[in-house]
Amino acid sequence: MSAGGIEQWDLTSNVSPFLDRHMMFPLLEYLDSLINNGTMTSYSSKDVAAARLSLLRPTHMVDYASDIYKQVHDGEAIPKEMEDQKSKVYSDLEDLRKGCKVLEDLVQNQEERTKLTAAGQWNVAGLESASVTPAMIETYRQLAKYNFECGDYKAARDMLETYISLFANPPAVKSGDDDDDGMNPNAAANNNNNNNNNDKETVGNPVIYYLDAVTMDLLPVLWGKLAAEVLVEDWEAARVALAAVQTGLESLVASKQVSALDALQQRTWLLHWSLFVYWNAQGGLENMVDLFHSERYKQAITTNAPHLLRYLTAAVLLCKRRITKKAAGVANNKEDRRLMKNLIGVMGDCEYTDPIVEFVNCLCVKFDFDMAQTKLAECEAVLRADFFLCKQTALFMEEARVFVFENYCRIHNKIDLAALGEKLAMDQDAAERWIVDLIRNADLDAKIDSEQRCVVMGANTQSIYEQVMDRTRDLNVRSATLAQNLSNVLNDARKEKSKKEKAAKDASEY
Repeated sequence: MSAGGIEQWDLTSNVSPFLDRHMMFPLLEYLDSLINNGTMTSYSSKDVAAARLSLLRPTHMVDYASDIYKQVHDGEAIPKEMEDQKSKVYSDLEDLRKGCKVLEDLVQNQEERTKLTAAGQWNVAGLESASVTPAMIETYRQLAKYNFECGDYKAARDMLETYISLFANPPAVKSGDDDDDGMNPNAAANNNNNNNNNDKETVGNPVIYYLDAVTMDLLPVLWGKLAAEVLVEDWEAARVALAAVQTGLESLVASKQVSALDALQQRTWLLHWSLFVYWNAQGGLENMVDLFHSERYKQAITTNAPHLLRYLTAAVLLCKRRITKKAAGVANNKEDRRLMKNLIGVMGDCEYTDPIVEFVNCLCVKFDFDMAQTKLAECEAVLRADFFLCKQTALFMEEARVFVFENYCRIHNKIDLAALGEKLAMDQDAAERWIVDLIRNADLDAKIDSEQRCVVMGANTQSIYEQVMDRTRDLNVRSATLAQNLSNVLNDARKEKSKKEKAAKDASEY
């Protein structure tokens, strides 16, 4: 690691402008743990505590703020303004509860709610018959937000789910489905067949909690739902909430209700919030790679957040083999090349680097295996110090060694075990055992020559079918492009000829 230490690769200050302040608390807690175990020596726990206190001031987490204040000020008494804020928070909370008590009681009464749902009255208009006014519903939303600001994320999540359900148009509840409140988009696949059999039934979009459409008023609610799911660490529900926000945002952009600049900003926020989801949800990395490589979100990375290149690079290396294994036969190598080509393209557009990015750059662009070995050693420290990547350190190092081996094999037919062990930062015997396991598990066309202590690679020739597929890939698109270019040339030639004829005619008149 260079003289700047591990702190130079800390991205906390880079990601913080794009996160909700409540999402910063887990990052600061992890930073504090790195300080306490000696990983980061130029930071102090008191500075981290001061940062927490600064984040807490605008929130209603008064008890937490009091504890942090004592930590920052060495046990001093809590100032009067903080005590006054605490009293005001409890008073405001009580006022909001009173303002929507009728709706809260109705939500708690499962039997009455089921009746209203079955009668098609569980919506803003239908609840007026139960003495629930639109003003009460708005107060209920404000109470959900207030609970969130108080740090009661679970209550906020449940209330926002109820609030959304009042605007939703879920499929009719079938007999035996009493436990389904119609708000679970994961059940959409089970309901699709039933919906197809009943064309008269109008159902909302299951991706956005069965809402017919997302309005500018509902989009912040979806953002709040996503934040609450992240903070209660329900990753599968958070993945659903993330898809709802993305779908809602893009629909508003398509209808020109959100400006291009605002859309770019919100996409940048979505990319950062998605880090919590994708690095924790099962199979999330494949979804992350797809999202980060999509054109609109790639633009957000290159324009507003080049530091996200670290997470894209790590995700590609970690899930590359899983993605390519899903593609059968000739698609394997094609998918592998596509992933790396897309990644290198983003790397070329981003003015950002760190050991993880440089490791891939050394292997795929510079083909400098010695420098890649140096960067791989630095990667381990960077991974352990990153809040999102720390749990993947061992797996990343394993996948990185496989990546080195794959690239080294592409340019060598026979590889000395001692030299390969050096490239992989392993001794010769460990390298031999590791390669044997890799050959068995990855079906590599290679064998180990024990007498000469080397790895002999098999012939890597393309079949006729692979060659035909490679040569005819995107043939229609290329033909259309060629035809368009030819048409443009002909049009330019006609225009030029017309200009010359006109000039000649004008000259003859004079």
